[in-house]
Parts: sequence; structure tokens; C-alpha cells
Amino acid sequence: MIFDTHAHYDDERFDEDRDALLRSMKESGIGNIVNIGANMASSQRSLDLAAEYDFMYAAVGVHPSDCAELDDEKIEKLKEMSSFPKCVAIGEIGLDYYWPEPEHELQKMWFKRQIALAREVELPIIVHSRDAAADTVDILKSENAAELGGVVHCFSYSKEVAEECVKMGFYIGIGGVLTFKNGRKMKEVAETIPMERIILETDCPYLAPEPFRGKRNSSLYLPYVVSAMAQIKGISEEEVISITEANAREMYRLKA
Repeated sequence: MIFDTHAHYDDERFDEDRDALLRSMKESGIGNIVNIGANMASSQRSLDLAAEYDFMYAAVGVHPSDCAELDDEKIEKLKEMSSFPKCVAIGEIGLDYYWPEPEHELQKMWFKRQIALAREVELPIIVHSRDAAADTVDILKSENAAELGGVVHCFSYSKEVAEECVKMGFYIGIGGVLTFKNGRKMKEVAETIPMERIILETDCPYLAPEPFRGKRNSSLYLPYVVSAMAQIKGISEEEVISITEANAREMYRLKA
């Protein structure tokens, strides 16, 4: 079964059909989904979804674009939330320099604080990094994040940066961008990185694969990513599904 390691089903774009969509997953070959927190509110909603659906898990954390909301009290709240039995990671956390705000030093501070939280609660991290490759790698190294493990999700950098992340023990999260006609860099990453370090994700409702690019994404479209990966790697779609599911379970420390 396909394991979607990164989704945002708490997003308002799923309000009209969320339950019916999620209940259709199993018959469509989707085995498990991890819903990812991006701020305090969505972290709580992720826990609520994991409590409601037996095949779903949650991650809690504050995305760099929302990190200005953080303070010591909220870090303690995230710690409390992370004790929920189906919380499997701290994330998504990291750096996003695409927009000018929040300012970079603030992002770096809260990235480090949330890595420290992950160490305290002994969970892997889900790293968001956009236009911030050098600072992201530097912080992962300086904070010894390799000890925690996790994934650089929605990977958008060169194969050289991917190799550096893999050397630290991180997985590379790959989704719909792999199918894009202009996704050459992502295809190079997929060619270079061993299958044992690749996990599948949607980041839904964002980044739907071809031929649905620009529309609302969902886990139901992951077979298009599987097909593209199988072609690039020269293996069967069944092998892609089996290996990436095993990788996801290992990263999230879930029993088979």
C-alpha cells in the first residue's frame, strides 16, 4: 500500500468532502497518511484527524512562515501535543527564505528550538526548506539533527544537496513535482538518491502531479508519482510502493 508521508487534510480546501475522500483511500491503494502541522492550530487538527481515522498519523510543529507565533509557552504546548500516541514527528519545521518575513534570524532560532524539542521527545523531524539550502544544512549539522533522523520534505534543491542530506541520514521527500515537464532537477535527484532514502508525499492540497497540475492534490494521485519513479529507477511500480512504504515506517518508527 502507498504511504503518503506528508499531507494537510485539515486544510479548508477539503472541508466539503474530507470524510468521504479519506474513507476512499484504502480501496484506492493508499495505506497510511501522516497529516502535518504547520502552526499551532493545524497541529491540533492533525492530532484530531489521527484520532478519528485509524490509518492516519500526525506530526506537530510550526512552519517557518508561521514561526513568529511561537514563544516558550507554545513550545511547551507542542511538547504536550507530541505525547499523543499517534504523533510520529515534529514538523514541519525549517527555513523559508522565499518571502521576506519572518526575518531569517527568527526562523533560524525557532528551527533550532524545535529541533531541540524533537530531541527531548525523541521524535524525527520533518524539514521544510525553501531558498535556504546552505543555512538549512548548516543548522542540521550544528544541531546534530542526524541523531534524530527525519526527512527533507518537498525537496527542491540540487542532487549535490540531496546527497549531503542523505549522508546525514535524512530521507528525501518526493511528490508531484517529479511528474512536471519542467521538473528536471527533481528527476536528477530521484536518479541519484538510492531508493532506500526516498519516501513519497503529496503535500496536498498543493503540488498535484501531471495531469492534475494546478488542481487540488490528494493522496489518490500518488500512483502518478509511483509510475514516474518506477520509470526513472528502472524498477516495477510494486517495488517503488514496497520500498517507500518500508522507508516511511522506518523513519516514523512504526511497526510493519
